[in-house]
Amino acid sequence: MKSKLLEMNNVGIVVENLDKAIGFFTEIGLTLEGRMIVEDEWAGRVTGLGNQSVEIAMMVTPDGHSRLELSKFLTPATVSDHRTAPVNSLGYLRIMFRVNNIDELLSRLLKLGAELVGEVVNYQNVYRLCYIRGTEGLLIGLAQQLGEQTTKDILENS
Repeated sequence: MKSKLLEMNNVGIVVENLDKAIGFFTEIGLTLEGRMIVEDEWAGRVTGLGNQSVEIAMMVTPDGHSRLELSKFLTPATVSDHRTAPVNSLGYLRIMFRVNNIDELLSRLLKLGAELVGEVVNYQNVYRLCYIRGTEGLLIGLAQQLGEQTTKDILENS
């Protein structure tokens, strides 16, 4: 029997300061679902890192369908840093969250040290969008839907 996709389970991000990252994503509106240390032998086999110890925090969106796994490597140490790479870099780009009041949330996040990357723009009167550099320089997108149209509608009419 051919396998079929059931859901996207989570997106993982490695951070230096797990508490600060949890606080930042809580401010956006995610909820801490759980936190634990993962260091069993199976984990190193899955990642290919061998002996590892990682503290993870699973954050969940209000609808309960999407998760963000924040990971802080205790061992082995992190070996590279892509957090401040420009938007046109290969690999992880950003996470986009749909919110109901982009201006209010942006105001709160800027007070926590987030930086606006460009500006808040209106995309075809469907979304107001912006990119910010959040905790630890992570690139985060914020989108406020302006009416009933969605990205799917735009793609279908292209």
